[in-house]
Amino acid sequence: MAPAARARVLDAAGSGHDAVPFGLGGTKPKHFREMLRAAWQNRDNLPYAWKVLSQGVCDGCALGVAGFHDWTIDGTHLCLTRLSLLRLNTMPALDPRRLEDVQALRGWTNAQLRELGRLPYPMLRRRGDRGFHRISWDEALARSGSRLREADPRRVAFFITSRGVTNEVYYMAQKAARFLGTNHVDNAARLCHAPSTGAMKHAIGYAASTCSYRDWYGTDLIVFFGANPSNDQPVAMKYLHEARAEGTRIAMVNPYLEPGMRRYWVPSAPGSAVFGTPITDWWFPVRQGGDIALMYGVLRMLRDKGGLNDAFVADHTSGWDELVQELDRLDLAELECCSGLSRADFAEFADLLMGARNAVFVWSMGITQHSVGGDAVSMILNLGLARGYLGRAKNGLMPIRGHSSVQGGAEMGCYSTALPGGKAINPENVAALEAAYGFPIPSWTGLTAVEMVEACARGRLDVFYCVGGNFLRTLPEPDYVAAALSRVPLRVHQDILVTDQMLLEPGDEVLLLPAKTRYEQDDGGIETSTERRVMFSPELPRQVGEARAEWRILRDVAAAAYPERAEQLGCESGHSIREEIARVVPFYDGVQHLKKTGDAIQWGGERLCEGGLCATSDGKAHFKTISLPAEPAASDARNGARLFHVSTRRGKQFNTMIHQEIDPLTGAARDAVFMHPEDAAELHLARGDWVALVNETGRMEARVFPVILARGNLQVHWPEGNVLIRRGVVDGIGGVPDYNALVRVERL
Repeated sequence: MAPAARARVLDAAGSGHDAVPFGLGGTKPKHFREMLRAAWQNRDNLPYAWKVLSQGVCDGCALGVAGFHDWTIDGTHLCLTRLSLLRLNTMPALDPRRLEDVQALRGWTNAQLRELGRLPYPMLRRRGDRGFHRISWDEALARSGSRLREADPRRVAFFITSRGVTNEVYYMAQKAARFLGTNHVDNAARLCHAPSTGAMKHAIGYAASTCSYRDWYGTDLIVFFGANPSNDQPVAMKYLHEARAEGTRIAMVNPYLEPGMRRYWVPSAPGSAVFGTPITDWWFPVRQGGDIALMYGVLRMLRDKGGLNDAFVADHTSGWDELVQELDRLDLAELECCSGLSRADFAEFADLLMGARNAVFVWSMGITQHSVGGDAVSMILNLGLARGYLGRAKNGLMPIRGHSSVQGGAEMGCYSTALPGGKAINPENVAALEAAYGFPIPSWTGLTAVEMVEACARGRLDVFYCVGGNFLRTLPEPDYVAAALSRVPLRVHQDILVTDQMLLEPGDEVLLLPAKTRYEQDDGGIETSTERRVMFSPELPRQVGEARAEWRILRDVAAAAYPERAEQLGCESGHSIREEIARVVPFYDGVQHLKKTGDAIQWGGERLCEGGLCATSDGKAHFKTISLPAEPAASDARNGARLFHVSTRRGKQFNTMIHQEIDPLTGAARDAVFMHPEDAAELHLARGDWVALVNETGRMEARVFPVILARGNLQVHWPEGNVLIRRGVVDGIGGVPDYNALVRVERL
């Protein structure tokens, strides 16, 4: 019999370094060493670095730290993610001559390219040129404006990354795109939480966390589904440390019990800094892609044990009867097989929930980055609604964000499938936006980020305008992506740094437009955190070359295309943009009054759906009946070779920006393949053995790294693992790529 969820946590303790002060001899982040490293890296600009840290809103994850403080805990805190990104804000300009010969930079990693420095001037490369040469802003705007004016708007697309981007930039990007006649404008949420947006809109009418971080404190239970805040939102670990002191207990649903989620050393808490804090109490090692089956099994047990919140279901929901019919149809043995867990696990999970009057469910990309990611989110919501974990203090449903202000992207309308305020693209909403803007708005649905790259491949885009981002590293099948991007007649890369995507061959021309960071942005800026808190970050003046504020560049480019009606764009200052946001997106009203560090509003208040009242058409929460995904093949039909389910994971990195080759939480190198020891033994493999992961899409060579995770599953780092991921397989609700694949393992 498989060990109980609590016993699994204890069994995973491993080396026994937990009892050693400071975790000496073990694998853990070296917080104080990293702080010294950050100081050394920024030694040439320490005064400005201090301004960024002490006055700016964090440009790392979406927890929302302003200066050294936030709205969740008292005292000072600072995370390593923020320190790792600090150099982006202090580094000097690159020497433009370094870009004159692109061939000399071939084979450079993005980390090496980053070290060249900030982009200081507009630069141009034509087809056949060896590299880029400096041009004036006037020429850059004239070239881009002319191309945009000549192009069919359906052949123009804008993509906006999450790299430190403020709401002003998101807002201006979508307004500029629609001014130019296109709805092809999308943001980085399309690669992460877009399935959550669709699923939550259906269930509760909102596409954001229903609770605040303070609701973690003293709740009976927090369940993390496919989330690893120890790596992705490290400030949250202090929240968990303090919440546990108030009696909160934590369960984790994930194929791998992440070491940082088993025990974490919080450097600003003396006891935790010395001995660490145990984090996870129960671990359910679901098979990758088995979450839907697991939650159906748990719902079945809750129903059979009388563990439903019958009053909440009856008074505040609809769709339960249809879901029950599916519950009755499903066989428990099938649910066990698909989830990789037993009915005893289902029962134990159900008992946990029955013992928790209050609970918060938290999920991230381990849930969403699947072909059925939106359905998996719906099942998390179904489970939470069945227990009534909505609209009450210390309860909530939280899609935790990993990137600064990505929550605000869709809310600003920087979304190919939504207008500002997250409103659907329909005749009524289009007419209202036209009245507000004074120019026509396209009524057709735009291309998603993935579809934009496919349109490049098919020769259906004439202008592709990228604000940050690096599709060459974020999307499956990177060779295909490279060929696709090289077909576009004009690529525009608006960024602060050089990436290898910029160095791809031009279709006709490639323009590089140098941007200011969020801290340098004219008139400051606002960002939105996971908990819907909109925070102001003041302008911290610094001029690198001729860099301009990101929102200003977008406005200037659109105005250059149609100077005769440029006044329709408005938005001539950061403050005027915030005033317009407050008018066009009414739930953001108040942002026009934010002026200094610490100023913020929280739209919707502490929690949404108070008293069970949702923003749906009938005011009720909606259950959704989900089909059980087909179980993946266990062997290759052609040769009978065993197949493993591989997924991608993050290490010491921020998005595609890799900061260290060795993950300080796991000790794994970037070329590691995580594998259960028993699976390795069956293949006669030992730690460090070289293997090839092979499928029809590609091949990746890696070294065996044994860890305790669900049997039959493998994990490799992203973006390295993208060579194994097949393009075109996306979630049906949000359009997010499925970053999972079946592979066979070949010994080298």
